[in-house]
Amino acid sequence: MKRLEEEKEYYSTGSTLTPEMLLTTSESSTYSASEVAGRLQVDTRTGLKWTEAKYRAKIIGHNELNVNEEEPTWKKYIEQFKNPLILLLLGSALVSVIMKQYDDAVSITIAIIIVVTVAFIQEYRSEKSLEELKKLVPPECHCLREGRLDTFLARELVPGDVVYLNVGDRVPADVRLFEAIDLSIDESSFTGETEPARKSTELILSSATNKDHTNMKNVAFMGTLVRCGNGKGVVVSTGERSEFGEVFKMMQAEEAPKTPLQKSMDILGAQLSFYSFLIIGVIMLLGWLQGKPLTEMFNISVSLAVAAIPEGLPIVVTVTLALGVMRMAKRNAIVKKLPTVETLGCVNVICSDKTGTLTKNEMTATVIITSDGYMADVTGAGYNDQGEIHIRNCNNVEMAKANITNLLEIGAVCNNAYIQNGTLLGQPTEGALIAVAMKNGMYATAENYVRMQEYPFSSEQKMMAVKCIHKYNNNKEEIFFAKGALEMLLPQCTKYMFGTQTVPLTKQNEAEFLAEAYEIGRKGLRVLALAKGRSLQDLIYCGLVGITDPPRPLVRESIEMLMQSGVRVKMVTGDAQETAMAIANLIGIDTIHQQTLSGQEMDQLNEHQLDKVANNVSVFYRVTPRHKLAIVKSLQRTGNIVGMTGDGVNDGVALKKAD
Repeated sequence: MKRLEEEKEYYSTGSTLTPEMLLTTSESSTYSASEVAGRLQVDTRTGLKWTEAKYRAKIIGHNELNVNEEEPTWKKYIEQFKNPLILLLLGSALVSVIMKQYDDAVSITIAIIIVVTVAFIQEYRSEKSLEELKKLVPPECHCLREGRLDTFLARELVPGDVVYLNVGDRVPADVRLFEAIDLSIDESSFTGETEPARKSTELILSSATNKDHTNMKNVAFMGTLVRCGNGKGVVVSTGERSEFGEVFKMMQAEEAPKTPLQKSMDILGAQLSFYSFLIIGVIMLLGWLQGKPLTEMFNISVSLAVAAIPEGLPIVVTVTLALGVMRMAKRNAIVKKLPTVETLGCVNVICSDKTGTLTKNEMTATVIITSDGYMADVTGAGYNDQGEIHIRNCNNVEMAKANITNLLEIGAVCNNAYIQNGTLLGQPTEGALIAVAMKNGMYATAENYVRMQEYPFSSEQKMMAVKCIHKYNNNKEEIFFAKGALEMLLPQCTKYMFGTQTVPLTKQNEAEFLAEAYEIGRKGLRVLALAKGRSLQDLIYCGLVGITDPPRPLVRESIEMLMQSGVRVKMVTGDAQETAMAIANLIGIDTIHQQTLSGQEMDQLNEHQLDKVANNVSVFYRVTPRHKLAIVKSLQRTGNIVGMTGDGVNDGVALKKAD
């Protein structure tokens, strides 16, 4: 009734938007931008009126995630007494007082206080994952209302608002884009994709979306980060209606399972209670049959029952676990609940996210191949100059160095990214090109040129080019630098570099270069071709650079150690199969004797079918938060103690459900 009254009040204010006009995020991607704006009754040139936005906020709610109210500290402390063994000890302490056995009552009470206090303090100190999730929602945004661009709190956004997105912004809500200029958004924490998603404004066929966020190229998702370019869009979903909010609700709905130790202690407490009451009943019955006073028999039976209760057990268990927590804290591991320490020792399956967990989430150039066949391996990772370029077997090192320098100059000039004190501002792929140039001693290379024009990357052309003039050459000759997919760049090339000469490009040469790119690509690397010339239709092909998100140090050794201990490691990622398989092979996850399974294939299986195959799958790819949760549940149903590692929003639900 209250909801109906609110809606009546809402419509009486003059707003004509009805709940039926609202679109889900996935639905909005299948409509054109103008149709979405029409459904939400907004002019994208002026935005909503302030009064209309106020009306919508009243009925739809604020753009925020509703975290359950935090329980008061005293209530959290009382919660610790729900343990069956603690309740049994409380009962035995009460009986001891009634029977005037005060020494026993005091010792049992002290044991209870120690156990409960240690557990409470440990839990109280821990961070709350839901609050951390909430911090990802940006506090401010750039919004157009009544023709004026203002900056205000993101919580004030409503469906129909027009927002502007620039480099470094976190997307404040789910936004259907109607303008995207070289716009790339880092969705790694949401989808698991290492490479920023290139955004467009074109509508998507409904069959192509299928709730797959990687297909929604015309939508910017709440909480993701703008890496490159700029854009404008209409807000379609806010708060818990957004895709981010859906994950948040799933996380709130999932109950964290009890640990094996908690289950064992619960069983022990129940058994002790049962046998204690059984002993009391049997002794009283025997005494009654023998004609003895019931009071005397009751005292005897209760004394025996209390004596059977191991009041020292909870204190020993708690102190042991607390010592384990302290040891883990010294290794920078925070433990929220004490029993989790014991569970960690029982884990036999670990499901791990790839991006940012197994890998560094920092794109790095690892292979260079010049057009005349010189090959080099690049060491080091991250957006810095730490690393070296090692040329493979070569009979002319100076020539190889010169051609590699020529190749890296193209990558550094045809680039919009910056690296400042190890921090990347721009696209990760472009950051990798700057970093490898720095490893070659090339700093601020782009400053040697004046950029006259840029031809931005597009999903159709799959290449970027810039027209420049050298600052210090007197002839002021224009030169084009280009990078992109080899199959798109080669048709623009008429020659290739061979030593210090340019040689006409033949069909045979093209086939050889494509074969080189294929070999690098099948290892899971992203391949970029580089060329330069006096015209975009008369470029000189100079070579390839292979870029990847490298594994973290010691990951392979850690996985080998786990496998030797009988713990199976499974990769669970939103990335593509080729990338996932390549990283799995690098870090020692078995992909030969084990299967791989995609999120789309999982959708075709019921619970029973998934249970049959999950244990035999080592790599799950193209999976969503819903899939990750299903994987953890399936492994638990088949008797496994499951651990989960991850650092993204898309891992939150599975992290909570894991043991």
